[in-house]
Amino acid sequence: MSTTDAPGYAPEWLELREGADAAARAPELIEPLQHWLAAQERPASGIVIRDLGCGTGSMGRWLAPRLNGPQHWILHDRDPALLDLAAVRTPRTAADGSHVTVTTEQGDIAGLTAEDLRGASLLTASALLDVLTRDEVEGIAAACAEAGCPALLSLSVVGRVELTPAEPLDAEFADAFDAHQRRSGLLGPDAVSVASVAFARHGAMVRVQTSPWRLGADESALTGEWLRGWVGAACEHRPDLAERADAYLRRRLEACAAGELRVVVYHSDLLALPRPAGVTP
Repeated sequence: MSTTDAPGYAPEWLELREGADAAARAPELIEPLQHWLAAQERPASGIVIRDLGCGTGSMGRWLAPRLNGPQHWILHDRDPALLDLAAVRTPRTAADGSHVTVTTEQGDIAGLTAEDLRGASLLTASALLDVLTRDEVEGIAAACAEAGCPALLSLSVVGRVELTPAEPLDAEFADAFDAHQRRSGLLGPDAVSVASVAFARHGAMVRVQTSPWRLGADESALTGEWLRGWVGAACEHRPDLAERADAYLRRRLEACAAGELRVVVYHSDLLALPRPAGVTP
């Protein structure tokens, strides 16, 4: 399955998860990224950031105000409505007060090449790696290496979920969901480990930082939607779970509505920086 066939995401879901995404993203990766960018020669116009599968533009809203210097964001998505929304909502000011500009490019990211990254200072993406195939991740790593472009790839699922209070069925639904994520050759929870190896093999210095959602009473709307999707995907992979799913989901949603359910959905953020000339792994 290529990203051409990957499902799109409703703007309502993207809006609902943005607060949890922002709280989860790994700020520890900003400093090494900033140091790397500052050490590079760049035009007076500043750095160029390509954001793949930008959705409503949440990565730009989080990252642009954390980076110094002029920035130009190029937003990529297949959905023109999402691109319009993301462009309007991209911040116009960097961390040091420099100007931020934005343009959009509609289309798919499958087959990304070094030529596509010509002139780019940084490649970013959120919640993308886990819906790619091994070949697609390898292609991104190779393109970044050839172009000398770093990558910040955030919020990839890693196959670990904790629900409190726990129930005996939690593990069955979690395993079925992970298997669903791996359908048709997608990497799912294996994405970060595969990407880490791929970028390192192409000479990059790779850092991985955990970036979990921590959902409590204040995030009940997001938790409820996540639960419905999580259980639904599990049942799609294992139809035999369906007869137990209704009662399980009802209990979980009731606990969520009562503010009694806590959920941790583990993700990881990955930063891959090109290795300086003359430095070997």
